[in-house]
Parts: sequence; structure tokens; C-alpha cells
Amino acid sequence: MVRTENTQSVRKGEELDTRVLEEFLKAHVAGFPDSHLEIRQFGAGHSNLTYELKAGDWQSVLRRPPKGPVAPKAHDMKREYSLLKAVHPVFPLAPAPILFNNQLFKFPFFLMERRKGIVFDSDIPNELLSCPNLGEKLSETMVERLVELHTIDYQKTDLAAMVKPEGFMERQVHGWIQRFERAGTDDVDSGSRVIQWLKNHIPENTEAAVIHYDYKFNNAMFDSTDPCKMTGLFDWEMATVGDPLADLGAAMSYWIEDSDPELLKNGLGKPPVTVKKGFYTRRKFIERYAEKSGRNIDQIKIYLTFAYFKLAGIVQQIYYRYKNGQTNDPRFAHMNQFVNALLKQAEQQAGLS
Repeated sequence: MVRTENTQSVRKGEELDTRVLEEFLKAHVAGFPDSHLEIRQFGAGHSNLTYELKAGDWQSVLRRPPKGPVAPKAHDMKREYSLLKAVHPVFPLAPAPILFNNQLFKFPFFLMERRKGIVFDSDIPNELLSCPNLGEKLSETMVERLVELHTIDYQKTDLAAMVKPEGFMERQVHGWIQRFERAGTDDVDSGSRVIQWLKNHIPENTEAAVIHYDYKFNNAMFDSTDPCKMTGLFDWEMATVGDPLADLGAAMSYWIEDSDPELLKNGLGKPPVTVKKGFYTRRKFIERYAEKSGRNIDQIKIYLTFAYFKLAGIVQQIYYRYKNGQTNDPRFAHMNQFVNALLKQAEQQAGLS
């Protein structure tokens, strides 16, 4: 699927109180018109809930946590809002935040600007199929924007007061092991082999950069008239200041190739656009990143192993909520199989299988 709008009627049980929200926006948002508020929901995504708000010519996007109990420190709307405030001025691909609130409803939320364009998810639109070398050009754009993000001097932004990059990978490895184990279910592998391997192979890289940590095609938006020009980068919940190679590894855990196992390709629905002819392989992406950034990638195996394990932890937290009746979204019913596939991929990266 190629997304331009990708909104739908709000799913049952995930509705917002339109009247209350409309009154709030009229009182707190400059320029909000005297028009009826319309709310639709973005259908993609497996974590936070995201809505399109429209009133006359005014538009915005609202993000809130998923329903039900959430993992500790996850889905922190105030943190994501604050991070966007710090990043947007120096990296305009990040959408501008508008406001944060944790009083109006029983959940916190924030508003950000609405952007429009093409989101490449699993397909290329027919009108672009004839574009020469489109896959290669899109791949190169993804490399370039990641390198660009990693060049930001976070010390010159408000991020300096928000983050503690020292010991980043140590905290990440042990933190995600704990999250994975807390969300364990009896139909998912324990991951014990890769967990022990990761404990023994924590990178000692001390470089710190602004990292998105969820960098993939369906979190990026491209210009509808210049489809190789990125115009937006979304979903900054995981972003922080840390090891840039961890960001590269995370991006590659989403960069599926056509030769990958079926469970890996279809774990989140249809395979992503990267399986199509012309798109970089993971190896080519990593090599281009190294060339453009000047970074040493000799230890990339460790970062890839951790990235697949981390993604397994993220998916397992989602599946845990489904398994325990905290959400009834049918997309989550078989995510345990995807978790097991990701754990196997992590083991292969580590040379354990």
C-alpha cells in the first residue's frame, strides 16, 4: 500500500469526545476556526493511537497512548512532545508540535502539525512505476537523511538537558532484556541464547548523536511531485541521544529483503516496499551509510543482533496486551509468531544458529 491520507473512521473503543475536544481547541489553539471538529483515525501503526483533526481549513494530528495498561516508560507523550520541540528547529523533517495536555482526558496527548504527501508502505503507485531507478533513489534518500540526522549537534539544542547518552548501549541492552522478559507469554520463545550473547557483547562506542530509533519507510513522507524528496519524518517516541550505530541497526531490522524468511517479511502485514527490485540490500545501505558518515561499521553485527531482539521486545509488548485482553485489535492475534521469527533472526546475526 502507498499512503497519502490513510485515515479511516475511528475504531470502536478508541473514540475521542469530539465536543469536549472541540471546546478545548477553541480555547487553547490560536487560529482554530468556528467550525465543527471532524475526527478520523490513521489506520497504520501498532502502538500509539494517532488521529486526524479537521475544522474548516484547519488541520492537525493528535497522538495518544494505546488503551489499557502500558509498559513502564513507554508511550510517554510528554517526552515525545518535548523532544519534537527540541528537534524540529534543527531538523525540519520532524513535525512541529503544537501543544501537550494531560488534564482534558484520562490520558495524555499532544498535537502536531499535519503534513501531506506519499508514504511508501508496501507498494509503489502505478504512476511512479516507470520512474528510472526509483528504488535506488529512495534508498539513497533514506541513507542521506539518516546521516543528516546524526550530524546534529545536540549540545546546541534543548536535548542537552533531557538526555544522558553515557552508557547508552549498556542501558539499552539490559533495559530491553527486562522489557522482553516482563512481557513474556507461554507461546513465545524465551530468547535466552541471544539474551546471554548480548550481555557478553555490549559495544563500548561512546559517540552520541540524535537518533530516531524507529527509522523506516512508513514513518517517512515524500513529496507527491518529487517522490525522492523526503518531506516528513514521524513517530519520534523512541528518539533520543545515543549511539548512531544503534539507530542504523534499528533501521535495518525493518529493512526487509525479498530473500528473507516469510514470517519476517509478513510479520507486520504485507512486506514493506524494500523487498521490491531496485531497493538497496541491508548490506548496501550499511555500506553507503559508512561512506557518507565516515563511521566504522566493524561491529555492526552486534547492533543488528540487538536491533532484531529489541524489535522482538516491542512486538512482544504489543502481543502481551492482546493476549491479556487489553486490546482486541485483530492485527495483533498472531504477533507471537513474528516475535519468534525476530528472535531467530537475532540468533542468526549473532552466529548462534
